Amino acid sequence: MASGAGKSAAFGLLILNVVLYFMVAAISGWAVNHGIQRARETASVLTTSARIFPIYFPFGNLATGFLIIFSLVAGVVGFITSVAGIQNVLEWNLPNLHAAAASSLMTWLLTLLAMGLACKEINIGWTQSNLRTLEVILIILSGTQLFCTGAIHAGVHDLVAQQRMIRGSF
Repeated sequence: MASGAGKSAAFGLLILNVVLYFMVAAISGWAVNHGIQRARETASVLTTSARIFPIYFPFGNLATGFLIIFSLVAGVVGFITSVAGIQNVLEWNLPNLHAAAASSLMTWLLTLLAMGLACKEINIGWTQSNLRTLEVILIILSGTQLFCTGAIHAGVHDLVAQQRMIRGSF
């Protein structure tokens, strides 16, 4: 991959990911707030075992609590690492690209975890439209973060190859 093409692809995907991760964090934050406000009135009619369950949300299904918590973590971490990745990609030198590659890979793995929970929630069924929006965004983000991670890793590979050519060692 040419260095300019990799830089522009990674930059464009990082900009898209900043927007998508902000949306994930905002929807997840709303869901946590909504769940905290409505949990007391809804949980009072539940059985004792359901009331002591630490992650209970009064909407969605039993996978909703885990989805909300992990998507909030993935959204915040993804937003921050995407913003930092933009700066690292703009620099486009080996130390910055290594940092961007490591944080991009970690963010992708967190996004895959949240996406797996979104798929589980889809499989169980019975969710509201806000949660379906979160599920769809997480599924899209897992793909865009994968391509972004690949573009950054290709840039690292290109820069390492260029440095080896300059030094004369293959």
